[in-house]
Amino acid sequence: MKLVLFSLILASDGLNIELPKFDIPFGNAPKTPSVSPPADFLAPARKPLSANPSQLPSLLSGGAGLALRLGSGAFVLGWKSDVLSGDSIDSVPSATPFGQVAFSDSSTVLASAEERGIRQPLVLYEYEPSPYARKVREVCCLLDIPVLMKPCPIKSTGPPPEASTRGGTTPYVKKQRAGFSDELFEKTGRRTVPYLEDPNNPSMGGMFESEDIIDYLLENYSDQKKYDKKALWPMRGAFARFTATLATIARGLAGANLLDGARADNTSMQPIILYGYECSPFVKPVRERLCELGLPHIVVPCSRGSENRATLVELTGEQFQVPQIDDPNTGVGIFAESTEIVDYLTSTYTI
Repeated sequence: MKLVLFSLILASDGLNIELPKFDIPFGNAPKTPSVSPPADFLAPARKPLSANPSQLPSLLSGGAGLALRLGSGAFVLGWKSDVLSGDSIDSVPSATPFGQVAFSDSSTVLASAEERGIRQPLVLYEYEPSPYARKVREVCCLLDIPVLMKPCPIKSTGPPPEASTRGGTTPYVKKQRAGFSDELFEKTGRRTVPYLEDPNNPSMGGMFESEDIIDYLLENYSDQKKYDKKALWPMRGAFARFTATLATIARGLAGANLLDGARADNTSMQPIILYGYECSPFVKPVRERLCELGLPHIVVPCSRGSENRATLVELTGEQFQVPQIDDPNTGVGIFAESTEIVDYLTSTYTI
């Protein structure tokens, strides 16, 4: 397995800011394929929080999933909110203004990622509709852990000649895993997801089973003396499986299948940076499209109380907003707006 060292540099109002560099597990491709943004692409102008009529079905189904999961992953562990006023508002650029005051979020439980030894994103082989993978993604948001996602969508190969109808009228269509499923199989001899790797702890090796993964994350990246683990019941056991399955159904299994026309070399691309969090109805369509394209992407969690919110505000010089992406493959820079991001990804990474 090769490692790719990259950094992102963003120019905002004349200020150059360099993100921390990550050594990222990056498959076996000798080099990143050449890819260009759509012709005459311009980053969309930011809009106040709003939804156009075409977005309403997606927002409603995403909101249903959020409600079914009781907002799991919307807040970091130990979230607290402080009310700021006067000059103190300016001292916290990521604070959310509300009239003459502003609200600043933080965590009473989580230390910074660096203090917890998170110097590289964790790596998760996953399948967007899987309730088991969803639980793990939610806990990563809860613990404010950046994760390199390696999606394993389904690819339909079409019916073979003289295919069986299995007693019906429609020929049987064979389905197989695509994306990073072959890479996972080469490593483990299995195609089961979720599967977690932690480059910050090489002795960990790799881990299947969502409940074991969640235990590992809590034990290694939170101080369990500072909170009652029973408070995490929405993310564990039968309730989590059942409600996460319903949330997937509400989304119509979006993100399950490899998109027709997706580039065959998408798995060899550098990871796209996605700022967002699992349960956001605005972020969800972007995550689903990244999975449908089989694209590696680093989710930088921005749940309420996340330290990454302040980082994002510093990077952009704008009020906090997600989703936002930064694509090192095309160098278009960081930009927001869910619908436009989906259109950009589709145009850039299909043939």
